[in-house]
Amino acid sequence: MHYRSVPSVLICAAAAASAGLVTTRAYAADYMSVAESQKLMFADATEFAPVVVALNPEQLRQLAERAGGPPRPGAWRIWQARQGASVLGYVVADAVIGKFELINYAVALSPAGEIRDVEILAYRESHGYEVRNKPWRSQFTGKSAQAKLRVGEDIDNISGATLSCTHITDGIRRIAVMAQMALAKG
Repeated sequence: MHYRSVPSVLICAAAAASAGLVTTRAYAADYMSVAESQKLMFADATEFAPVVVALNPEQLRQLAERAGGPPRPGAWRIWQARQGASVLGYVVADAVIGKFELINYAVALSPAGEIRDVEILAYRESHGYEVRNKPWRSQFTGKSAQAKLRVGEDIDNISGATLSCTHITDGIRRIAVMAQMALAKG
């Protein structure tokens, strides 16, 4: 009798299928890089200079209190968009958990801390990708830390994407509060 070598992945897949187990497919879409989102959101910018924001413990406490929770440590990456010596605004890149996976996104802010735009950079969930649609993202435009920025109040939910909508909105609210505290001019 001769035996052939069969890859163990095939054996595991066949065993799972015969046992009636459900296998899920991994969904992941990288839509754009941070650099591409910067250029899209601030087309007139000639430079994107990194900005370091270091909030002291009291500011972190205020941020958590005002925004409904602390930021993920080290999650924000911030750039100042410039055209020559003029500051056009800021781009903040962040990531939040959707239902199970990270959602990477970027927020464009005016120098005064108002939201100019939101772009979804990468979405890895099997459902809820509709958060990438412009009509949903445009709800944030013009809002700042003074807005409620809460799903069901001033931000609409998307059926089937409730956790993605809520977590992205929560992340944007934290960014808006941080921008008012540390970035806004005037």
